[in-house]
Amino acid sequence: MRAHSPLLLIIVIVNLQGSAVNGGDFSGDYSKLSGIIIPGFASTQLRAWSILDCPYSPLDFNPLDLVWLDSTKLLSAVNCWLKCMVLDPYNQTDHPECKSRPESGLSAITELDPGYITGPLSSVWKEWIKWCIEFGLEANAIIAVPYDWRLSPSMLEERDLYFHKLKLTFETALKHRGGPSLVFAHSLGNNVFRYFLEWLKLEIAPKHYFKWLDEHIHAYFAVGSPLLGSIETVKASLSGLSYGLPVSEDTCSNACLPYVFGSYQGTARLMINSFASSVWMMPFSKYCRADNTYSKHFSGGSRHGHHTYHCEAQEFRSNFSGFPTNIINIEIPSVRGFDAYPSVAEVAEANLSGMECALPTQLSFSAREISDGTFFKAIEDYDPDSKRLLYQLEKYHGDPVLNPLTPWDRPPIKNVFCIYGIDSKTEVGYYFAPSGKPYPDNWIITDVIFEIEGSLFSRSGDLVEGNPGAASGDDTVPYHSLSWCKNWLGSKVNITRAPQSEHDGSDVQVELNVEHHYGEDIVPNMTRSPRVKYITYYEDSESIPGKRTAVWELDKASHRNIVRSPVLMRELWLQMWHDIHPDAKSRFVTKAKRGPLRHEDCYWDYGKARCSWPEYCEYRYLFGDVHLGQSCRLKNSSADLPLHYL
Repeated sequence: MRAHSPLLLIIVIVNLQGSAVNGGDFSGDYSKLSGIIIPGFASTQLRAWSILDCPYSPLDFNPLDLVWLDSTKLLSAVNCWLKCMVLDPYNQTDHPECKSRPESGLSAITELDPGYITGPLSSVWKEWIKWCIEFGLEANAIIAVPYDWRLSPSMLEERDLYFHKLKLTFETALKHRGGPSLVFAHSLGNNVFRYFLEWLKLEIAPKHYFKWLDEHIHAYFAVGSPLLGSIETVKASLSGLSYGLPVSEDTCSNACLPYVFGSYQGTARLMINSFASSVWMMPFSKYCRADNTYSKHFSGGSRHGHHTYHCEAQEFRSNFSGFPTNIINIEIPSVRGFDAYPSVAEVAEANLSGMECALPTQLSFSAREISDGTFFKAIEDYDPDSKRLLYQLEKYHGDPVLNPLTPWDRPPIKNVFCIYGIDSKTEVGYYFAPSGKPYPDNWIITDVIFEIEGSLFSRSGDLVEGNPGAASGDDTVPYHSLSWCKNWLGSKVNITRAPQSEHDGSDVQVELNVEHHYGEDIVPNMTRSPRVKYITYYEDSESIPGKRTAVWELDKASHRNIVRSPVLMRELWLQMWHDIHPDAKSRFVTKAKRGPLRHEDCYWDYGKARCSWPEYCEYRYLFGDVHLGQSCRLKNSSADLPLHYL
């Protein structure tokens, strides 16, 4: 069995005393940087904070019992489990019989459902933290800041003082470690961090705001950020979505779904729509913004906010709010009011033949019409959840700190890296129709529009007209939303495309000083080998003085698994290695070559009957190795390998 090997970078990193690095503009001991992880939606464990007796089941809930995610109780005591999960859809309070609270520490985000079988299936940040340990980071240098991902940002602060605690976390890390922090946020965690930056403006005197950021945050890595929302959220609001549950339509047969979730999609829908955070991820137009004017009386601590939500003329001249297609196409039933979503008893008693004969009306809605409530007002008479969602939408638009349903400009942090996957099959539009079943199963999806590598297709495989982007999304968030951060880049951009795997530089393509105009996508004029997965780097050539911005696109990296991608982890560590080294001369790490950094990166080349990368790797058998690849290890003379990336 192959022994654990620390990264070669540890050889030098722990002894480096940093001087100013190009683009980093930080002076101090870089070995004292901290890493702060903000997880995404449904990526934090929730534990019971009540005693709940579950009838007809031997599995009760006691304080500190795992709720999210305990697959055993989910499968055997689903009604009790739901009581501990759902919130009041209006005031976001807990169920009267059970409440849950987020776990704290790194264990809250590594595996959602620890166990021999369930652990690997529910692993989130475990591999990431393993790399941090191999990299040589101290235990107190990796800090998780889990949160209750069911809540809206205002409730996170009101109930849990989350943003006060996050500010203290940064300040404690600086005092304890002696250096600023690196922020790693995934998915919804980026929305949380954005809200924190705006909240901080109201807590710190304006003249100290940028100084605080420079002192406490060295770099921000935005991974899989739904910068213009996620279309899957709309699907979840109408028909439910598993969001990582251990059972789904793909893994569970139709026979087992009713057993697991009663009415699986309907129950999932009820649960998701009770979370205010689901509205936080609704898609919105890039052309619509909110002008907020703040005033704060520091003595009394009162806040006053005025919001003006407006859209540019381009919103009304363009199709689909800039997205590839209309997000929702829905057939409105011919009956209005309560009869549109009858109860189970009414379905059994009523004669619905009149409904079947009437012709429904089909309506289409863009991202703007979803985020401003037009869509939910249109179906208000046909669906009871619309009123609850409209209530939450109004609260988001009236939030005194930030209206998050607006585009995000570049955060005022020295170093910003936006990272996401592309060219996976991603849902960008839906067709809904009345199902004839009682609420909450009163809608059925009749068709789905996918973006696939720059084209739009229906579920049946037919080509669909629309405005597809240059690539597709990461299987969860569409490319249009992920790539919004390209607008954070400067007026001239250097583009590099290289294979994701280890390479000798023969397939690296570079374009320098490419003109970039705000609001327009950057599409490199580069070739692709059909069998190679690439990573494309967009890096500032001209930028804001003292700032660096980069965008990384990883071919076929899925939204949920990107934080476990060894390619991403390798690139992150190389970039940080470059930043901490006093001899670094370029603004970004070189892409000319990628060789093995760990023993795990060496493998057996059966075609040449030797270990790959013979200049760095050698065959060295250790007791416990079960195949040739495990015996391929880095040479002891490879200690200077990281220096090649300066």
